[in-house]
Amino acid sequence: MLDFRAISLFSSAGIAETYFERQGVHVRVASELLEERVKLYRQMYPEVRMFQGDITINNNYNQIIEAAREEKCDFLLATPPCQGMSKAGLKKKGDPRNSLILIAINAIKDIQPKFAIIENVPEITWAKIEYKGELIKIGDLIERELGINYTFNKQKIVNTMNYGIAQSRERCVFLLSRKDTQVKWEFPEPEKHILTMRDVIGDLPSLDPYVTDITEEQRKKLFPDFDKKKEAGLAISPWHYPPNHVYRHVVAMMHTPEGCSAMSNKVYFPAKKDGTKTKGFNNTYKRQHWDKPAFTITMYTSRIGSQQNGHPGHPIIDSEDEEKRIWSDPRTMTIFEIMRLMSLPDDWNMPLDTSHNLVREVMGEGVPPRLLEKALIELDKAINGN
Repeated sequence: MLDFRAISLFSSAGIAETYFERQGVHVRVASELLEERVKLYRQMYPEVRMFQGDITINNNYNQIIEAAREEKCDFLLATPPCQGMSKAGLKKKGDPRNSLILIAINAIKDIQPKFAIIENVPEITWAKIEYKGELIKIGDLIERELGINYTFNKQKIVNTMNYGIAQSRERCVFLLSRKDTQVKWEFPEPEKHILTMRDVIGDLPSLDPYVTDITEEQRKKLFPDFDKKKEAGLAISPWHYPPNHVYRHVVAMMHTPEGCSAMSNKVYFPAKKDGTKTKGFNNTYKRQHWDKPAFTITMYTSRIGSQQNGHPGHPIIDSEDEEKRIWSDPRTMTIFEIMRLMSLPDDWNMPLDTSHNLVREVMGEGVPPRLLEKALIELDKAINGN
């Protein structure tokens, strides 16, 4: 087994390192800017020295580096914010978040860990930043600045669905080995069996959404088994509970079958309060497919109108006629379903009093932790020959 002491930068709630400890990588120092995420991290990893603050400020950065030296950290994980580059982001030119990669580069230079992981969206390989008066691709900058002392993996763009995760999510992962270790570190070959949504959430009980803008009497008439289903869901997990939606969206999704968007409906389409059709693309108000991996989990999974967020559902009345057909689960995924699609454990130690929106946000911005665990398993093989 591996035996490293690690520093985690841009840690958020620590989702990326969920499985590090069981692979022998012991995080001892962490850093995060946002207070609510720092609070979560400290609750979930009380043994880690967590530093809160802007790491671009010299004094803050120096404290973190000094702590890493004190803890003899020989492994580094950096997952800088990706919203400035991601497809779901605004991609503003000169977004300062794109330059946070320089912090990761400098930290590796200063700490000189034996091994390091830099993880981000695929756009990091071609997005450009200004560095010492030069406009350069971030991927090229990483290899140029660190290539003197480190070797890199060849296959950097990977899709999580190829590594035992029921979610199609492309990531760029740099696996660094200090040259004096003489270790070649690569991801394993893609797995032949692709997990689907049916594989990982198909066993969970069906849930009706909680409709927020109708009376209790109307809710009972619309979903007579709501309470019974809710009780069955909570018996599985406190995180498997009904999401909240408005009536007009719920009705539209009730008439939308698996893999389809309510935006294509002629009668039961997503409507504004005045009854006119909502503007949007055909990947919104869309149910996913049971027999495919989930689409990329985003930070906005509470919104039925966000990209491809709908539960696949089950036919109650199956018909080609839009007005006759009725499908179950006219809702987004529950937090528990997303946990499984993110490869998080069923007994994840997320504090139960955490804001549900915050839980969804940190999952959406995190990397599925099983992906990085697969990389650690390969590192163990490269070092120990297991």
